[in-house]
Amino acid sequence: MNTPNENVLVIRRSLFDQLGSFQGINFESGKYLDAFLSRGNNFFLSRPEAENNPAYKQIIPYALIAFGNSVVYYVRGKKAGEQRLVAKGSIGIGGHMNESDESLFALDEQAYRVGVEREVNEEIKIDTQFDDRIVALLNDDTTDVGRVHLAIVHVFKLAEPKVEKREAMITGLTFLTKEELVARRESLETWSQICVDSLDQLLL
Repeated sequence: MNTPNENVLVIRRSLFDQLGSFQGINFESGKYLDAFLSRGNNFFLSRPEAENNPAYKQIIPYALIAFGNSVVYYVRGKKAGEQRLVAKGSIGIGGHMNESDESLFALDEQAYRVGVEREVNEEIKIDTQFDDRIVALLNDDTTDVGRVHLAIVHVFKLAEPKVEKREAMITGLTFLTKEELVARRESLETWSQICVDSLDQLLL
């Protein structure tokens, strides 16, 4: 795999296990985030090492962009940074928190959210008011990708359905209802499948 040579935000897998590792969605996000964002518990590691060493979990904001009872859906094109997810459908916007995210040097949740909104803003343009809530954590150790990543699931609730893509890797961007997403479930990346299965609770 051709991995970008950058430094990405990680925690040790042992910290996750100590707090109580899980498979799938966990709605007790505060229990984990307080520890993950504490001084010394998160640090930057070269991405090639992080991608191949399950002793670390890369922290990935995974934002669901919602309007009413529908969420943004897209297909990852060939320019996607994670080649193992190319051609997969997704309802998650976001990516690696890297060393250029200055806000990450602050350890509070507000600073983390600034970094997340910048990551989302690199991929899509949201042309309306929105509310950003952290709703869950997501872990999937059943795949090579999931084994070295941990998602912090956000929901951006939009006042209007005004979203445009910014990155070339996003194709076919549209809003879909839960029923439409369930019909496409088998073509979704694993994280999106897990989110669709709990979508009602995530969008509360």
